[in-house]
Amino acid sequence: MISRLIRSEPLLRLTSTTKKATPRITISSRARMSSNSANAPGVVLAIKPDGTTALTTTNATSKYHGMIGEHWKNAEVKGKPLETKVFYGPEKTTIVAVGTGKISEKLTEIEKADKTRKIVGSGAKVLKEHLSVSKEVLVDNVWSSHAAAVGATVSTFHYSLKTKKDAVEKCTPIVYKPLNDQPVQLSIEKSNGKLIGLDWSTGITFGQAQNLARELMESPANLMTPTLFCERISKEFQGIKNVDIHVHDKAWAESHKMNSFLSVARGTTEPCKFLEIHYKGASGGSSGEFKPTVALVGKGITFDSGGISIKGGAGMKLMRADMGGAATVTSAAWAIAKLGIPIDMVICTPLTENMPSGHATKPGDIIYAMNGKSIEVDNTDAEGRLVLADALYYASSVYKPKTVIDCATLTGAMMIALGEPFSGVFSTSDNLWTHLDSAGKVEQDRFWRMPFDDFYMRQIDSCNADLCNTGGRTAGSCTAAIFLREFVDGLACNAKEGTEQTEDTVEYAHIDIAGAMECTLPDPVNPKGLTGRPVRALIEYIRQQAALL
Repeated sequence: MISRLIRSEPLLRLTSTTKKATPRITISSRARMSSNSANAPGVVLAIKPDGTTALTTTNATSKYHGMIGEHWKNAEVKGKPLETKVFYGPEKTTIVAVGTGKISEKLTEIEKADKTRKIVGSGAKVLKEHLSVSKEVLVDNVWSSHAAAVGATVSTFHYSLKTKKDAVEKCTPIVYKPLNDQPVQLSIEKSNGKLIGLDWSTGITFGQAQNLARELMESPANLMTPTLFCERISKEFQGIKNVDIHVHDKAWAESHKMNSFLSVARGTTEPCKFLEIHYKGASGGSSGEFKPTVALVGKGITFDSGGISIKGGAGMKLMRADMGGAATVTSAAWAIAKLGIPIDMVICTPLTENMPSGHATKPGDIIYAMNGKSIEVDNTDAEGRLVLADALYYASSVYKPKTVIDCATLTGAMMIALGEPFSGVFSTSDNLWTHLDSAGKVEQDRFWRMPFDDFYMRQIDSCNADLCNTGGRTAGSCTAAIFLREFVDGLACNAKEGTEQTEDTVEYAHIDIAGAMECTLPDPVNPKGLTGRPVRALIEYIRQQAALL
């Protein structure tokens, strides 16, 4: 119990970011703290507009609410959602109180999780600015321990290669722990009992996976070449069970006739790589034939100059993140493996730079992809679909999974169509779309379905080849997606001549993340910069799918 409160200075009407005269609280030395909250340098606490206990009442939250509740009411707060105040307690504890705003009784579980992420994200960002060094922080679970952990982890991500001490400390990850004694889980009903529950630890892992993808994408191209990307991912997977990593080189790609992929790699002196990850979460790492249920394929252009069809200089440095698809699927796989989700998966990422040189592919060149189809290269800046073509065919024909999903920062047209809030999904399967949409809503990492229509095939027709790698000025995202569909083995539309296949034997989705790649309009959870989306949605999708097998 807290024996008494002594206000050392008057409460002032100031926001939490104003350090000049922040409200201070001194707690008597006789006060007792729970073991989890002793000597904590920072606390993020949700609080109602009237200063009462917010949403979960435990010993720890009650103590902190008891410290600041009356002061919150006297601080002339306006009761707006996400309003923050900073208080100081014993042992140099910094407490950031975040207002919940008026709480509706009709909130769904998904809405509660979203509000939790925003409340905790707002408080965590303010608290980070008030801590001299990165230390342990206790976080109120609010409605959902999983969402609270995600909000704290994701909102405070910062990438920098500055060498001064204060800059290094700003990038040092904070250790977040739950303040509440009992975690609150976000429940999603499934039938077979295999569902991995969502709690504080899963939230930390989801957030860390998104931050890993962010770090990979933010890294400058000279520090994230195809070789370095493979080395970094291999290091991240060290110590995780049931994972096999295969790093293939140019000779391997040549032996598999991946000429579409290699046509892009031709212009750079950086060695190309084809990274393949096997996760055997269901089969337990058995030595038998590997039969993955899901294949994730990610575009891995570690720098995209456009090649001979070179881009303009303005903003070209952002093209270090054109490997966002590879970063997304490998980071999601890292979390899936770390959580031990019971499913078998294969992850394939073709990695190369797209550069101009005397050896580079030229507009008008015709190449033969791994599946034998000829492609006219109309524009070398439409290279993502070329590397994905061989990767999609390899994953779908060699392993024959039930589901194939690719992620790619593929088209500027998607940025125009959807902007930042949504990733565009093209899917041959209503069932697959429904489950992706559900996962995106759970993690507030949303998808929007785009049209997969045969009409767009007419736009990528070529006089001299089976396909053209561009489709004209209109519907750029749609023509890119329909191009990729041609390389997914198991779709009825791709059945070989003479066969009688009339139904798809695989579900396919192409996710264009070009718009969602970067956050320019920050919110309480998402700071400015490269986002690492849709990592959390992919993890959640796999979590749900594993429970249906």
